[in-house]
Amino acid sequence: RGLRFRGGGKLFLLCSSSVSSEAPLSRPQWEEISVMDERNTPMRTYQVCNVMEANQNNWLRTRHISREGAQRVYIEIKFTLRDCNSLPGVPGTCKETFNMYYYESNNANLWFIKESQYVKIDTIAADESFTQVDVGDRVMKLNTEVRDISNLSKKGFYLAFQDLGACIALVSVRVFYKKCPLTVLNLAQFPDTITGGDTALVEVHGQCVNASEEFEAPKMYCSADGGWLVPIGRCVCKPGFEENKDFCQPCRPGTYKASATDAYCTKCPPHSSSPQEQSIECTCEKGFYRAEADPRSMACTRPPSSPENPISTVNETCVTLDWSPPRDMGGRGDITYSIHCTKCSGDARKCTPCGSSVHFVPRQYGLSSATVLVTDLQPDSNYSFTIESQNGVSDLSPTLRGTVVINITTTQTVSVVLKERRSKDSVTLAWQGPERPNGAIVEYEVIYYEKNQREQNYTVLKTRSNMMTVEGLKPGTTYVFRVRARTDGGYGSYGGEIELETSHEGKKMNKSFVHTSRSLDKFTCISVYRILLFVLRHCGYIKAKQDPDEEKMQFQHVKLPGSRTYIHPHTYEDPNQAVRDFAKEIDASNIRIERVIGAGEFGNETAVDHNNNTKRRSIYVAIKSLKAGYSDKQRRDFLSEASIMGQFDHPNIIRLEGVVTRCKPVMIITEFMENGSLDTFLKKHDGQFTVIQLVGMLRGIASGMKYLSDMSYVHRDLAARNILVNSNLVCKVSDFGLSRVLEDDPEAAYTTRGGKIPIRWTAPEAIAYRKFTSASDVWSYGIVMWEVISYGERPYWEMSNQDVIKAIDEGYRLPAPMDCPVVLHQLMLDCWEKGRSDRPKFGQIVTILDKLIRNPLKCTTCSKEKISHVDPSTPEFSVNTVDEWLEAIKMGQYKENFSSAGYVSLESILYISIRYRTLVTHSSQMENSKGQHSQ
Repeated sequence: RGLRFRGGGKLFLLCSSSVSSEAPLSRPQWEEISVMDERNTPMRTYQVCNVMEANQNNWLRTRHISREGAQRVYIEIKFTLRDCNSLPGVPGTCKETFNMYYYESNNANLWFIKESQYVKIDTIAADESFTQVDVGDRVMKLNTEVRDISNLSKKGFYLAFQDLGACIALVSVRVFYKKCPLTVLNLAQFPDTITGGDTALVEVHGQCVNASEEFEAPKMYCSADGGWLVPIGRCVCKPGFEENKDFCQPCRPGTYKASATDAYCTKCPPHSSSPQEQSIECTCEKGFYRAEADPRSMACTRPPSSPENPISTVNETCVTLDWSPPRDMGGRGDITYSIHCTKCSGDARKCTPCGSSVHFVPRQYGLSSATVLVTDLQPDSNYSFTIESQNGVSDLSPTLRGTVVINITTTQTVSVVLKERRSKDSVTLAWQGPERPNGAIVEYEVIYYEKNQREQNYTVLKTRSNMMTVEGLKPGTTYVFRVRARTDGGYGSYGGEIELETSHEGKKMNKSFVHTSRSLDKFTCISVYRILLFVLRHCGYIKAKQDPDEEKMQFQHVKLPGSRTYIHPHTYEDPNQAVRDFAKEIDASNIRIERVIGAGEFGNETAVDHNNNTKRRSIYVAIKSLKAGYSDKQRRDFLSEASIMGQFDHPNIIRLEGVVTRCKPVMIITEFMENGSLDTFLKKHDGQFTVIQLVGMLRGIASGMKYLSDMSYVHRDLAARNILVNSNLVCKVSDFGLSRVLEDDPEAAYTTRGGKIPIRWTAPEAIAYRKFTSASDVWSYGIVMWEVISYGERPYWEMSNQDVIKAIDEGYRLPAPMDCPVVLHQLMLDCWEKGRSDRPKFGQIVTILDKLIRNPLKCTTCSKEKISHVDPSTPEFSVNTVDEWLEAIKMGQYKENFSSAGYVSLESILYISIRYRTLVTHSSQMENSKGQHSQ
């Protein structure tokens, strides 16, 4: 009959209506008859209609049918059947059904098969039967039935049809099996695959298509209905090729792809080209180079030009060299400088390297700043300094470039002699200038200080003459004097020291000490350099290289002891840094996907088996994966949820296990909550919990929200659908995404200029003014309380959003759910106060619920006429017997247990309450100590 399609898979015909009549009995059985259908087209049928005789057993069998590797085959039969009531005079043994059998065999030439060897498939009955009038009117009432055979293992099988006394015509038999069709997904080809038996999934490993290689072993599962499920892994195009739908095509000339992990070919960077296809990198133009450590996406660069504006400042036997960066940096930022020093003779014809006696501060080679101090030069000598600029490709260039030369001459010292001491408070000095100064003398500099004082407390005087009178000195005090000359080339060295003592009253003193000392020359150069660096740093001209660890500390948010402040990811200039600070990266190879458990805005939510260390056992976790085709903003928003979650550590907040960001798909991994969302869980277990158990759930949610409130985090979407429940019925707050799907129902959210708001859970000020605070979260918590006590009922039922907004504004509040204790409903009403400051804090809510749990006698159903408001600190007794109390807290099934244990009065129940309160207090203390330890 050709090919048919169903459920995404192909149905392949193994045989048509080629059947043979087999007559183990002597009387006439099935007959092959050709008839005309309603279009007057000849149609062959096999018919039997021996309804007038009892004990019919008529058989019709097919030839051997090869199963071709299929474990499950389907049989589609088309037939007509006559209504027994339309046959006059037939006995009561007339049937309106027939049986279908099969016999599995490796022998394709069996002539006879015993009736007992057949396996029954089913008894076939007609949906519609016909009468003799119908046939006369040529109205064909054709019935179609499909049955299947599973777990076939032999080469083929025979089909057989048994008639036990019906009037039937077998029009066609079509035998087929299903297979998952050949497909290409994620650059992996999956072949035609026959489905498995029953409902088992067949695991199929894909083969990478042309010019691609495995990134992660690709595989899919072929389902029983012929559809592909759960794609895992993928292939990537090799370097030089890019993905184009389901195959890899070579990169065009002018483009390249260096790594298999890159998605597409990229245009060649500046100063490079790729003249051929399949290029894995672009070749640099002449004169341009690419360093070995440079990424292939970086433009080709060249060595820098020469440094500019060289300046030398000579200070005695020291010289400070300064210059400006090259005008042409070569397209790079890794510029460094090296200094080459030579000492030349007087006629400048013979120059030799300076040698190790000359020192460079901070160093001679690999300078990052455009300044250097050279010390320990010889006085009255000529030096030549070559400043070379370099970058990462200078060593690749065959030509030298980027140098500038500075020639300097060191100066001689000044000879100082005492000329005259005029009085008790002044001294006159005279000196002789250098014999061979480095240029014309501009001025002399005289410094002096008291001998018994530190050298830093000195006074500086300047003059153009070689003579100076220093006045204002203290009588009878010894001073130290030093003199140096300055030329256009800079300052020379100090001419030694001279110590002079001023005279006392009425006394004259004419004693001088003249000696030359060069022991301080080096100290002077270093001191000047340090002073110079201090001034430059103060003015902002020198930037010190920062220690890598120090740099991290500047940009990392460090929580000090006791600090509990939430840090918004958007405060980071680089969102990826926020993820690195607060979330742990997990190797994707340690994750094994087990099943899909849901879907969200960003992609699938999946239960996975995660093992972060092969020496440790696997644990079940849940992941959110970022669906394909995401934008940069979607990726930032997706990872922002991990940055938020990673800051929280509380037993009632969903725990972040880590993230996967270094490969695709991007995933957020959290702890696995076996019972799913709270609203679905409550609907599934409607009425199965006691009030105390429900209050315990609410207490956990409030504790988690108190933790978030203390950290100054506002949830904005607190609802039962965003609370997860684990196997121990512990409730944990979840869903910290910045952009989330509120509900499938479009009426659930009211859109404003700021985005969507879940109207039924949101405080009035947040709806009207988008003012979200912890107080608005308290309003939402009141709605969650109502959801929990009502076992997941929809707040405000079928009211529209506009009706809800109007009703709340007019003072309407949700009534108490069925069997809700008045004290709980009053707490809900407190949470729904119109004024934000009138609502309780989450800390107060936790305290109230703790007191309710510790005093279970209070948690009873009371009418509003009896109690308008219940103070949690005051016990309320609204029951008279133990049986009434057990019924009130939905534990009536334990009446006999309490009675047999001797608890027959409310006074005896109070003893249980005291013991239970002690147990709860102990548990609370353990929880608090655990929280402090985690913090």
